[in-house]
Amino acid sequence: MTAGPTIAARLAIVGAGPRSAMLLERVVARRTPDDEPIEIVLIDPHPPGPGRIWRREQSPLLRLNSMARDVTVFTDDTCAIEGPIRPGPSLIEWLEQWRAGEHPDVDPGDASAEARALTADGFPTRRLHSHYLAWFLQRTIASAPHGTSVRWVQDTVVGVDLSAGARIRLASGDELDADAVVYALGHNARHPDGATVALLARAESERVTYVPPSFTADADLRSVEAGRDVIVRGMGLAAVDLVVLLAEGRGGRFVHSSEGLRYERSGDEPRLHLGSRRGVPYRSKVSSTLQGDPPALEALTDEVRDALVARPGLLDFETDVWPLLATELLIGHYRELFTGHPERVRGRWTEFRDIILRYRWDATELHDAAVAQVPDPADRFDVDELDRPLAGLPASDADTVHARVRAHIVRDLGLRTRQEHSPAQGVFLAALLSFMSIAEIPAERWNVRSRIEGLARLHTFFSYVASGPPPQRLEELLALADAGVVRFLGPDVTVDIAGGAVIARTRSGEVRADALVDAWLPEADAAASENPALRELADVHGTVLHLADGDRRVSVGRVLVDTDGRVVRPDGTAHDTLFAIGPFTSRPEAGAFTRPRSNALSFRSTDRVAATVLDALARVHAG
Repeated sequence: MTAGPTIAARLAIVGAGPRSAMLLERVVARRTPDDEPIEIVLIDPHPPGPGRIWRREQSPLLRLNSMARDVTVFTDDTCAIEGPIRPGPSLIEWLEQWRAGEHPDVDPGDASAEARALTADGFPTRRLHSHYLAWFLQRTIASAPHGTSVRWVQDTVVGVDLSAGARIRLASGDELDADAVVYALGHNARHPDGATVALLARAESERVTYVPPSFTADADLRSVEAGRDVIVRGMGLAAVDLVVLLAEGRGGRFVHSSEGLRYERSGDEPRLHLGSRRGVPYRSKVSSTLQGDPPALEALTDEVRDALVARPGLLDFETDVWPLLATELLIGHYRELFTGHPERVRGRWTEFRDIILRYRWDATELHDAAVAQVPDPADRFDVDELDRPLAGLPASDADTVHARVRAHIVRDLGLRTRQEHSPAQGVFLAALLSFMSIAEIPAERWNVRSRIEGLARLHTFFSYVASGPPPQRLEELLALADAGVVRFLGPDVTVDIAGGAVIARTRSGEVRADALVDAWLPEADAAASENPALRELADVHGTVLHLADGDRRVSVGRVLVDTDGRVVRPDGTAHDTLFAIGPFTSRPEAGAFTRPRSNALSFRSTDRVAATVLDALARVHAG
């Protein structure tokens, strides 16, 4: 770590994972040797750079759901930020540099074979990614100008006393003084909500196993016994990781043959019955590339969004924004179909685009135009079908429902991995650009329904469409289904615990099991966090976001911050030297890292917060 002259001000960053590292990079980028000396202290029990979520010490079976070419922590010339642009390699570019001998101090250790073999369209393991994040942090520290020192304190913050400056209390009993504090934590465990508490109590009284929502790599799965039936609620990324750990992680193996991928059981696997609200896994990552016109927003443009924000009254996600988002998805699909595969359509793109923009996204006129100009039904796009592909599934026997879900996965893999279906890439990019645009809408402009339900729907929809698992994982899921390790329950599954069993009710009847696993990340909630520093932030220093819903106030559980990341006090004023970024705040979640050349929200957010933090430290020095 770097050393410097006498310290004029000290910044403490609570957390040292990628979100913290990206903020540190923005602070360092804005510093010059002529600035007054500062010390920056990163406080985290886990290794700085990767932090807890991306730490090296976890199963090598767990992977990112992003391709190596789509991961970066460096700004580039697409970033609309005021601070300096400091470009650097994406994950795959960094690996290529390492292979060429440019990073002799990097030792991937157990991940060396993967580091040598990974391709741009490959999905890296979390443990390999941890080396990239650690290197990024070390490079950032090494680039700090004279007068900027950085050190890591391997400890846990349990509280901050603001009565005189900021005195930080650590789990070890030590204390640190700081002039400004930034909470830069990612997902933390939280105390169970009411529904989870009730299930835990029922599971204990009925003597069945229940694994509540958690970060899958940290979940205790030893109680999930081999050969037992297990209901798994959730079919997102956490559920995919769970299946990996309970199958291949218990000694089974996948074998490629002329007939495709098959799974060979070890005998230590449980029988997993998977269901969720949609009843299908998150959509596969798209591996095709655009071959038509480049993406651009046409309905949810900056001008349209700014006009919405400026008009009187609060915005409603369902009525004001969802129709624009749905239109953008249609445009993303059909732009690529018409301009990238013109032999499969009748007419010109400009004419069909005007039709899309003329009618509401679900209008009969628009459907009829698609039928007339797109001869093959497989080339047509339906927003509702994308969102709820099994919505029209009738009540049927369990084997039929299982087969329908399996057929959906096979079709989804084909649509999202074959170049002839590159319109799926158009939909993905439309979703990405739309999500970034919507994130620019200030939090206070949304009505209560949107803050409680609409934005949550947006986040889950985006994750389902654009942040799904690698295709390999869905191929493995199919092989596990064929091997009898996985059964698909379909949509709208409900569960109960009674009579010494877990009972899942589905459209095909009931399934009784010995255990229940809720396979999703718990909702970010600072007030209910197991992290004592976050709870204190919510209960003492800040304001937990509450929304008026008629005569009652609904807690959203997130700490209110202003646009520059300053924590808002209970009296409505903003702290001058207390900041927070991350999923536990009222600002849109920006993610811990991002795609290259996407003007990502994460860079815009951290750059803005870094500027405000440095201004605060300058005022401290000025006295």
